[in-house]
Amino acid sequence: MRSSLRDASPRRYLMCPPAHFRVTYSINPWMDPAKPIDLPLAMAQWEDLRDRYRALGHTVELLTPRPDLPDMVYAANGATVIDGRVLLARFAHREREAEAAAHRDWFRSAGFPVVQEPTHINEGEGDFAVTASYVLAGRGFRSSPLSHGEAQEFFGRPVIGLDLVDPRYYHLDTALSVLDDAADDVMYYPGAFSPGSRAVLARLFPDALITGEPDAAALGLNAVSDGRHVLLPQAAVGLFEPLRDRGYEPIGMDLGELLKGGGSVKCCTQELRA
Repeated sequence: MRSSLRDASPRRYLMCPPAHFRVTYSINPWMDPAKPIDLPLAMAQWEDLRDRYRALGHTVELLTPRPDLPDMVYAANGATVIDGRVLLARFAHREREAEAAAHRDWFRSAGFPVVQEPTHINEGEGDFAVTASYVLAGRGFRSSPLSHGEAQEFFGRPVIGLDLVDPRYYHLDTALSVLDDAADDVMYYPGAFSPGSRAVLARLFPDALITGEPDAAALGLNAVSDGRHVLLPQAAVGLFEPLRDRGYEPIGMDLGELLKGGGSVKCCTQELRA
């Protein structure tokens, strides 16, 4: 029997237009500089996502893109914000290092009172996922395990380390998505995680929505939920009915051009949690 629809809560997001998006290097398995980018199409797809958030009642703040930083469109990677406290990113690859300063300047100009520059490598919400009970933290390809203790000390919340083992799922937000943060409801793809991490996830989230390989490979877990509406790649067709059965309203989005850089809905969306 299908569950009744859940309640949505208004969110505040930070996004960055793909005005200078291109793929001229490869730092994840999705990136191929030989594949051309249709920049007007990438912009139209990004604008559709931004406009959809606003139509759903959410606030979208904008980060100014820089010509020398083609990956800035993946705004989720620049910081993690919990209770209005900002832990900035420290990027693993030199190609993206300067993005951290752009995010730092935005948060300071926006009046966030506590903006912390990290000691250890973390890539923001790429590897940190937040529920009411935990901060889930990915490691294995980008973020340092040492960043987990740093985040726990800074946010004062329990941080659960999870080992990523498949390079296609190089960030936690490609392998796991928070559906309802207040209810600790998540969906994830077990094949992206080590055996021990799979056991931890099964223990913490026994009722999680388990995703199969085809939907994970469509980057279907790179999704954003407001507790009711789940915006996810439209190609992840196997997730729509299971989400509806749980009382969510899935909304398929086409971000095919941005997928060429290894990101989709969540990568383009940083949540500003008050």
